[in-house]
Amino acid sequence: MPAADTRASVTADALVPADPRLRPGHHDFRRSNLALFAAGIATFVLLYSTQGLLPLLSGDLGLTPGQASWTASAATLGLALALLPASALSDRFGRTAVMTASVLAASLIALALPFAPGLGTLVALRALQGAALAGLPATAMAYLAEEVHPSALASAMGLYVAGNSIGGMGGRLVAGWAGAAWGWRWGLATSALLALAAAGAFRLLIPRARHFRRTPVDASALARTVGRHLRDPLLLRLYALGMLFMAVFGAVYNTVGFRLIAAPFHLPESVAASIFVVYLVGTATSAGAGRLAGRLGRRGALYVAIGCTTAGLLLSLTASLAGALLGLVLITAGFFAGHATASSAVGRTATHGRAQASALYLIAYYLGNSLGGTIGADAYHAIGWTGSALVGLIAMTMAAGVTLYATRRAVSARRATAVGTQPV
Repeated sequence: MPAADTRASVTADALVPADPRLRPGHHDFRRSNLALFAAGIATFVLLYSTQGLLPLLSGDLGLTPGQASWTASAATLGLALALLPASALSDRFGRTAVMTASVLAASLIALALPFAPGLGTLVALRALQGAALAGLPATAMAYLAEEVHPSALASAMGLYVAGNSIGGMGGRLVAGWAGAAWGWRWGLATSALLALAAAGAFRLLIPRARHFRRTPVDASALARTVGRHLRDPLLLRLYALGMLFMAVFGAVYNTVGFRLIAAPFHLPESVAASIFVVYLVGTATSAGAGRLAGRLGRRGALYVAIGCTTAGLLLSLTASLAGALLGLVLITAGFFAGHATASSAVGRTATHGRAQASALYLIAYYLGNSLGGTIGADAYHAIGWTGSALVGLIAMTMAAGVTLYATRRAVSARRATAVGTQPV
């Protein structure tokens, strides 16, 4: 009988199909990772093409830091408003089709930016560019969640976020250097060309989606899906964390260029633009966020990210250039670790409507950038770097509160389960 039972068990197991989603070592797994890496580069080159040029824009057009920051905030605001419609289109027309159309349209709009006659036109074009770009980030997380095996999702998402950091760094560096040499219009032109190259690489590399199931665009069904996500306490906490981490990032990076060219540092424009090389730290921490979460758990990884970001903000308050730069490194490392941890958790938590769940996360994330960037720039204009750092510290205090609340709920749930399973 035991032998027969064993044979029956083996036969039954053989009838269960293996999960066909992509795993490390598969050719298409490597292609999808490289494609989304290129997509991340294109996304952040386009989205933050003006951020490294803010001091130049301010000086050339006679703007305050807050006014100049709208050229960065308008793009993220336009993207945030278009994310849900873009996610619905991806359900109807396919993930790869929407991502391709999105990145190409945004790249073409980028070619018009250098010809903007003034601030109003530039802000309007940036808002339109952000809306056009929305289809890529709204769909990328859903594409990975559908095509990649759950065991490899955190590492794949980390590589996508690492592409974001490379794009953010490369776009800002190239634009800043070109802008310092020839003016902000040439800085925007070089960003557009870099983004076009990354968009072409994405289109050539992205594998055909094998697990996508087309669904019609249904406004009422979309509203129900969004409503279910917004009633999910875990998703709401993840959305809040994405917003708070990005508020810090927007406040810091919208104003760091102004700080470095002012007293007491007085760095040249080209040297100040080079500060974005610290994005390489984000590349490493994004790719390693999955391993960190595996060792410490999701909340443990978030505590590390919050602590790292907070330490960086405090250190950046020093009048020493070395201290300010080390603080920026810690802020960047903490931000990317926190974002990679929270964003990958959204894909695992949402069992249905993944594109909409990802879109809601990114809406919160980019609204955080717009709010943090604008408020941080106004705070900098009012009281200097202390104001920008204070905006970040308030956001990290709130993020710590959200994570602590989640920890206490998890501990209470474990205790209740343990009591419930004890014999009476």
